[in-house]
Amino acid sequence: MDARCQCGAVGFKTPLPEPLALYICHCAECKRQTSSAFGASAIFPRFRIPEAELLSCYARPTASGQTLYCYFCRKCGTRLLHTTPTKNVVSVKGGCLEGLDWGKAIHLWTKSAMVPIPEGSETHSEGSSSTDYGSTQEFLDQPLDQPGSELTS
Repeated sequence: MDARCQCGAVGFKTPLPEPLALYICHCAECKRQTSSAFGASAIFPRFRIPEAELLSCYARPTASGQTLYCYFCRKCGTRLLHTTPTKNVVSVKGGCLEGLDWGKAIHLWTKSAMVPIPEGSETHSEGSSSTDYGSTQEFLDQPLDQPGSELTS
C-alpha cells in the first residue's frame, strides 16, 4: 500500500498489499495524538522505510513501561508510524494509507468512544489481548535481531 504524509514530503510502501489487522482506538492517548475522536492503525510486519530527511521521531513511555517510537513528518507534522523495540510489527497510521477497507476495523476502548461504532463491528470495551495475525504469526514471534527487522529512518 502507498503511504504518505499530508504535504507529501515523506512517503513509503508497506511490505504487504493489506494490513495484518486494522484498529480504530478510542482511548485517551489516541484521541490526544490525533486531536480527534479516535486513532486508526494498520498493522504490518516490521519493515525498513526509505531515508527521508523530513522524518523525525518522538519517543514516549507506554502504560506497560515500554518505549513507543512515533515517526512523523517534520514539515507538516503528520504522524506516520509507531513501533516498539520488542515487537516485529509496525503500526502505520490509517489516514496515511490509500485504499484501506475500513469495514474490517476492530474498535478498541469503545467505553471511551465519542462517536457511534458501526453495527456489526468487532469491539472491545478496552484494549484487545488478541495479537494473532494468522499465517504470519510464526515470523512475527521471532527475535528482533534477524536481518531487516529494524525500522530505520
